[in-house]
Amino acid sequence: MFHEVANASELSAEELRRRYDGQLAAVVDEHGVKDVAEDSGVERERAEAIAEGDSPDLVLEEGAAMLAVSPDEPDAEAIVMETRDHLLMGMTTGVLDVEAVESGIDGAIDAREIQQKIEGRLEMTLDELAQLHGYIDSRAR
Repeated sequence: MFHEVANASELSAEELRRRYDGQLAAVVDEHGVKDVAEDSGVERERAEAIAEGDSPDLVLEEGAAMLAVSPDEPDAEAIVMETRDHLLMGMTTGVLDVEAVESGIDGAIDAREIQQKIEGRLEMTLDELAQLHGYIDSRAR
């Protein structure tokens, strides 16, 4: 799952996103572009892009649906919820509020949007997840 990337706190957002893409590529390699696209509901072009080593625009729910194709992973909803819970728990242990996170990621995402993305009221791209995940993990105690 995305939140289980080793040493996330030591990686840049770009490196973390590459790790997410690596997880997705492993699923596509094992199950094939066609099956991953059909089973996840993600457009075939995006699954092909992952297979080719590219990093297409994906939101958390799409990435989770792709991971969930693997029988070794929980369902997509559980992946999404565990990812959000990981961010919230990291904010708690790091004593971070959304304003501190906004500042820590140099204002790349507005504090209100951070709150809404973590709560699931706004979509969160995998690029945004990588920014938030890396920073929050670096501050968690």
